[in-house]
Amino acid sequence: MLRRRAERMYDEDLDLSEPIAWESEEERQAAIAFFNAAFRAEESGLMQAHALADEVGRWDPELGECLRLYGDEEGWHRRLLTRFLAHLGGEVRPMGRVTGTFYRLYGRAKKVETIVLTNLMFETIGSTTYRLALREARHPAVRQMLTILTRDESFHVPLNVHFLREALKRSPPSMRPRLRAIHAALFAALLASAAASRRRALAFDRIPFRTLAGAYAEHLGRLFVHESDLDFTPPELLLRLFGHSRRALASSEDPSAVSVLSAEAAVDRERVVVTALGGAAAPAAGASGGATAPR
Repeated sequence: MLRRRAERMYDEDLDLSEPIAWESEEERQAAIAFFNAAFRAEESGLMQAHALADEVGRWDPELGECLRLYGDEEGWHRRLLTRFLAHLGGEVRPMGRVTGTFYRLYGRAKKVETIVLTNLMFETIGSTTYRLALREARHPAVRQMLTILTRDESFHVPLNVHFLREALKRSPPSMRPRLRAIHAALFAALLASAAASRRRALAFDRIPFRTLAGAYAEHLGRLFVHESDLDFTPPELLLRLFGHSRRALASSEDPSAVSVLSAEAAVDRERVVVTALGGAAAPAAGASGGATAPR
């Protein structure tokens, strides 16, 4: 799947032919902050994936290739975001205190299973944020950039579930308590990060704290409830704070937007439509072969 995606990845480009008419300078600055955060997420994913590819490739060459191709996709997003930030009249900025703390801690991780678990959770909240922001986006260039990120993260999240399963196969039982502690701490920290991001990005994405943190709780919770073989239990108290529960998430018939079904739907970029209201990536109606779905 990754090889197929790589063959045509660079054929897609951003349409930056028209300037963006912002409602205010505050909105423009918030957009720059939003896409700077996206840039840092893609940059981190690129570096960690390529570092893991070298290590994993020694004991599983095919999995190593998967990690390298996945990192290449993150690198492509990084290049698109560099151009897009310039189009906004901004630039890549140093990370803020909260973001910098997250990525410094992430960069210190050395164990494969720790890195992949962390990346999976980061990708999940990233994909959730992009989908919610897409609902409010109005300018075509902003919608195109968010659509690319939303669509591709629908593939990257379940891809990281696969990476984590493979890493856990080689993980000694003694690592499980440590990994569960990391999962619980990250779950809480990522929900709290929604508050920090509201100070910088709210004027652009218009997502209230409770909506964003609740969506993080729902999608992180649903992911680990449905992928029960991973053996990570979402904190019930945090779920209930935002109107969810493990029982309700487990019994819901509504498919997760970060499920394996979403990954299969997002294999061929040309056949994917991302709906602003539904949020999930899905094959375009009637698309087949090389048909191109509207963005």
